[in-house]
Amino acid sequence: MFTGLENYRILLFEDVLFWKALSNTLYMVVFGLPVTLVFSLFLALLINMKLKGQAIYRTIFYLPSIMPVIAVSVLWLWLLNPDYGLINRILRFAGIDVMGWLIDPKLAKPALILMGLWQVGGGMLILLAGLQNVPAHLYEAAEVDGAGMAHKFLHVTLPMISPILLFNLIMGIIGFFQYFTQAFVMTQGGPQDATLFYALHLFNRGFLDFQLGYASAMAWLLFLLILVATLMVLRSSKSWVYYEGEVR
Repeated sequence: MFTGLENYRILLFEDVLFWKALSNTLYMVVFGLPVTLVFSLFLALLINMKLKGQAIYRTIFYLPSIMPVIAVSVLWLWLLNPDYGLINRILRFAGIDVMGWLIDPKLAKPALILMGLWQVGGGMLILLAGLQNVPAHLYEAAEVDGAGMAHKFLHVTLPMISPILLFNLIMGIIGFFQYFTQAFVMTQGGPQDATLFYALHLFNRGFLDFQLGYASAMAWLLFLLILVATLMVLRSSKSWVYYEGEVR
């Protein structure tokens, strides 16, 4: 039966889990996305240092990103296990108390962000390609002017790779707003709905509760959220993205 805007009214004013799922998703966008971007840039900078065996390091860092997400989630279920997981064993050896990574509501989302750092190889390779295309004469000119490593990074490297950062940022926004598989496999939204993300809540409503109209309304709202976030980033990019040959 056609319900018009009734699904949206229920969604916004009666569904408590909707706001919980939205806040969990925004947490991943606001905290998980910047951490992932910074870490992928850090790895790209390390590999770009012309170290011996660079190709081997590049392969090692990239391999996890092509592994199936479900297989990675099962692997990290073992790594994060509070009783016999490898991470807690290392913490015990270092004299740190055991952490209930996926059973503590305060640690569940940071644990998923930590897991995500293991699969930043795709973004790292894109950034590495951008770093290798930065003209060497720009660094030479900066050195002649007395610029140190930090100044060269801030005033040469970042502006030259800013279009690639913009691309990775937009793709990350789209990906984190649709964060689903890891939570579905590892936590099913727990503990205490701490990892009930928007896409998982949508899935539960549509395919467990069979409220397909309601799930469709959620999907349209998710589309609008992603669209607005993407347009905001694109609008802000005019002030921080530099394109070669552009006159300002």
